[in-house]
Amino acid sequence: MTYGWHGEIIMTTSTQLTLLQDEIRSRYDTLSKRLKQVACYMLDNSNSIPFDTIASIAERASVPPSTLIRFANAFGFDGFNEMKQVFRQHMMEDTVSYTERARLFRQTANHEIAAPEKPMEILNMFSMVNGMALQQLPAQINEADLSRAVTLLAAANTIYVIGLRRSFSIAAYLTYALRHLERRAFLIDGLGGMFTEQLSMVQTDDVVIAISYSPYAQEVVELVSMGAKIGAKQIAITDSLVSPLAAFSDVCFVVREAQVDGFRSQVSSMCLSQTLMLSLAMQNATHHPLTDTQKAG
Repeated sequence: MTYGWHGEIIMTTSTQLTLLQDEIRSRYDTLSKRLKQVACYMLDNSNSIPFDTIASIAERASVPPSTLIRFANAFGFDGFNEMKQVFRQHMMEDTVSYTERARLFRQTANHEIAAPEKPMEILNMFSMVNGMALQQLPAQINEADLSRAVTLLAAANTIYVIGLRRSFSIAAYLTYALRHLERRAFLIDGLGGMFTEQLSMVQTDDVVIAISYSPYAQEVVELVSMGAKIGAKQIAITDSLVSPLAAFSDVCFVVREAQVDGFRSQVSSMCLSQTLMLSLAMQNATHHPLTDTQKAG
């Protein structure tokens, strides 16, 4: 889930841009002449659209501005600026440097709306959008999937955790928590380029937890595929049902993170991870109560 600076929900991520472009292509022949002109411009100028005003886009597409609004409405958006956000977000997410993302935000921002730049303003915004995302998290998680994931973790001989790039912090936490629960847990970090060698230890009675978000780390997808061939149970934490991780998983959690102009949160993923760990701890306590000696100690 993504929000603008004023909390409005925005359809985002590079996957969403690809889906939008595919839909424009598939519906092109059904569009009116003027909407076709807009479609051609949108498909051919995705890199400049985030920087252009509605007036300049309309002029270059040789249509009146009202046609851009009709085009956006035809594809499910409330207005053309909302559609522009998909292109803008895609450009920002493809930019690795956080400093460059902030610079792009300033260049492409709606100048009629003042974006928060002071630390307290930014904190207020992130707190608000994360609060909204957390409120919606329980509705996104299937109760049966949650219970099955805990059951798989409880029965696993060894648990392997994979998460690269921005997913690494979630993977590191899960490994840390699992070890505090006295479970055999290993973080697949590819140290020395030994991804394949680390995963070769996985057996059929093990569980692999894979975390990856768009744009999906190719190494994680390949490793999850290897785990599936071995026959290990797999739990995926990702951001879309069309994520490549979903196809290999026994349990797939789709988490909609809060996001503010290219800066994605991890609060919802961490909340889900802590829920899994606490649930596993409670199950351990139920099945392995303290002995009289431990109680006395």
